[in-house]
Formats: sequence, C-alpha cells, structure tokens
Amino acid sequence: MSKKEVKKVVLAYSGGLDTSIILKWLQDVYHAEVITFTADLGQGEEVEPARAKALAMGIKPENIFIEDLREEFVKDYVFPMFRANTIYEGEYLLGTSIARPLIAKKQIEIANKMGADAVSHGATGKGNDQVRFELGYLSLMPGVTVIAPWREWELNSRESLLAYAQEHGIQIEKKKNKSPYSMDANLLHISYEGQILEDPNAEPEEDMWLWTTAPEKAPDEPEYITIEYKNGDPIAINGEAMSPATLLKTLNNYGNKHGIGRVDIVENRYVGMKSRGCYETPGGTIMLKAHRAIESICLDREEAHLKDEIMPKYAKLIYNGYWFAPERKMLQAAIDETQKNVEGTVRLKLYKGNITVVGRTSPKTLFSEAHCTFEADSVYDQKDAAGFIRLNALRFVIAGQARK
Repeated sequence: MSKKEVKKVVLAYSGGLDTSIILKWLQDVYHAEVITFTADLGQGEEVEPARAKALAMGIKPENIFIEDLREEFVKDYVFPMFRANTIYEGEYLLGTSIARPLIAKKQIEIANKMGADAVSHGATGKGNDQVRFELGYLSLMPGVTVIAPWREWELNSRESLLAYAQEHGIQIEKKKNKSPYSMDANLLHISYEGQILEDPNAEPEEDMWLWTTAPEKAPDEPEYITIEYKNGDPIAINGEAMSPATLLKTLNNYGNKHGIGRVDIVENRYVGMKSRGCYETPGGTIMLKAHRAIESICLDREEAHLKDEIMPKYAKLIYNGYWFAPERKMLQAAIDETQKNVEGTVRLKLYKGNITVVGRTSPKTLFSEAHCTFEADSVYDQKDAAGFIRLNALRFVIAGQARK
C-alpha cells in the first residue's frame, strides 16, 4: 500500500524507545518534517529530557513542544468525570482513558498552529488507545491524516525494535531497576499490563506496585482528613484551599501512605478482547468515596438515582474514546446541572487500604432531622404511609384478584 504524502506530522513523543523509533521511521518512510509533542500529565518522570533527545534526532528547536498540562488535566478532564462517579465495569477509574483526549486535543492545536497535515501516536493495533487518540483527532480536525506505525510497520517485537534502533543509531537508555511491565502513569493513576499479568490467575508480585504501600504494611493508626466540595468539585483538604492538580497530588500521597487504590481486573477492551490489568488510583479512590458522601446529603433522590443509571453509559463513552462526542457532552451537561448544590465537607478515616466516611455536612443539605428522627416529631404523620402503600400495592391486588 502506497503511503499518503505527508508534509508535516505532529508526533505524541515521550522520548522513550518506542516513540524515538517512530520518530526516525516517520522521517525515513514518510520523508515528513516531524514535530514532537511531550505532555507532562504528572507521570512522575522528567519531560524536559525529551527535548535533548528530539534535538539529537534532527528535530528543529521550533518543532519541539513540551507542555505542563497537569492543572488542565485535573480541572477539565478528571474533575468532570468524577462528578459522575465514573467507574468502568464496576472497578476501573479510567486513569488512562481520560488522559488521551487531552493529548489528542493538544496535538491538533499544534498541527493547526504549525500547518501540519498529519498526526501520529505510538498506540498498538490491539489496544484501546489507538481508538481514543484517533476519535479525538478526527473529531477536532476531520481532514487530518493519522499515522499509526504499529498498524503499518513490520517491527512487531521488542527484538525487532532494538535491532532497528541499533541500525539507525538511536540511543537506548538502560534504566536501572526498570519494571518489566507495560505501564502508563499520570496524576490520576498508574497501570500495569503484560508479563505474568497475562495469566488472569497469577497474583502479581508485591514489588510490581510502585506507588502504594501494601495495606498490611500501612500505618497501624488511622488518619482522618476532610475534603471540602463546591459545585461537585473538591476545593480544599483539611481546610486548605488547593489547585486541582495540587489537591489530587495531595490525595495521592494520603492514599499511597495508607495502601489505598489498588485494583486487579480483567476488562473488556473496545477492540474485542479481554485484558487483565492492575491499577493504582490512590487519590481518585478517595475522591470517589468523598464525592458520593457529599452527594448523599445534597442530591434529590430521583436526581441521584438517575445519575447512577446513566453513569455506566458515560463511563463506556470515556473508555471507548468518545470524550468529544455530542452524546458525552449532552450527558456532561446533565451531570453538571446536578452539581450546582453539591457543596460542603466530608470527613474520612483512612486505614490499611480502606476509606470510611465518618461525617458529612453541607449548607445545602437535604437531610432533615425533623423528618427522620426516631423520637416524637410534629412534621410527619405516620398514618399517611398507609394510603401510600395501598396505592403502590393496588396493581398487585388487582392482578392477584384477576388470577385467582
């Protein structure tokens, strides 16, 4: 198949082995001018070294983009998702899924700025990320050419990648104590795939987990924290106001200390197969528990129940890569409408992998002690319940009489 002629391509570039090889491959196969984009999403690694690596491979200084996206990532992507209490298939907090649309958006912004006619990513042809990136690209720039090397080249093994790197003089850094797992990290989570995890019955080794203390080794004393909410988003911890990224980083520290946020799941990928993965989402796990707690006193019953009904659909849209789709935006508008009165403070107890809600208070609470007390009250007539029950049971009574 002949290659489509491409003049400039924006590559999502980490500076690692795979994307360094892709950079060289784009130059050799497409003869295109390559623009690199490296995003700091709080993955815990320095992103600035990517600049030197790109320069060493012949990229012009003006074609190298490195951006700190941590605040935008948490404020405009993580927080909106958490307003919905989003979980995919009951357990996955979508840490990788939610980062992809932001990266895609920035690549398209750079493409428009630099007059590029193509974008490229390093996702494989077996996974979800290719779908997430490319649905984002095509939503934001419908005419863009997408280059997915893993679907085109013959470099289908680690050995062939290393051979290509050696042949083309691509520097390979051997990191000390490098994890053997395929990993993705950002401020929300870190994921692990591959190696022994490909057997869904094999327990991961303890040293696989890089962020969280093992729950059995976590502190023997519980720790209490408070999280303050406004319009459904967390704004302060222990009374101290924080920016979105700082707040999530702080919650990560609490979660890591107390062994919170580990999950080991087999999930259904959008492309068809099942995949086993392990995730650490310490701060997100705490946020989810706290948000549901503040909603419990601020949301109307039917509002809360309808949110829970649409959440799996919303989660599936994000997992499958439809962040920019009109249906996701429609659901987001409905979710955000419910959050206008979600404010107040939640008190939590953290202890050995567990989060216990021990208090919640709000200036907009719907909890009425006068109505729910077990003591004498003057606002609720218990006799009213008899008619309520009779009317709700009427269809059962009629059906029972008709079928005698």
